[in-house]
Amino acid sequence: MKTYMAHADNVERKWYVVDAEGVVLGRLASKVAAILRGKNKPTFTPNVDTGDFVIVVNCDKAVLTGKKLEKKYYRYHTGHIGGLKSIQYKTLMANKADLAVYEAVKGMLPKNSLGRQMITKLKVYRGAEHNHQAQKPEVLKLI
Repeated sequence: MKTYMAHADNVERKWYVVDAEGVVLGRLASKVAAILRGKNKPTFTPNVDTGDFVIVVNCDKAVLTGKKLEKKYYRYHTGHIGGLKSIQYKTLMANKADLAVYEAVKGMLPKNSLGRQMITKLKVYRGAEHNHQAQKPEVLKLI
């Protein structure tokens, strides 16, 4: 019995647009991460990047359930001694919602060079407009 193994040079990639308005952040991130990995295709191969490009618009209108806006923090380190910074998600979603969506998707991808390659296919925008009309993206409904 033969097993199909995809090759990186003959992978066909599509472009998808996802509207994040009213969608829960974690559910949005898991669906987008699956498309970036290529798990929605029959030609999925774990060690090859077979995924598609994803454009997320209206990321500032994504929703966090429960009390996550007050209790959840985005933490990062500046690289200096004692440089651990933390931002409450209420502030993060108000000022840098695109970073919140980007980090949520990035956390659901593999933690290796393949995952770093996959995250480059994600484009996140705060408003409803994006500058990828030339790629003719398809609208993707998550719900």
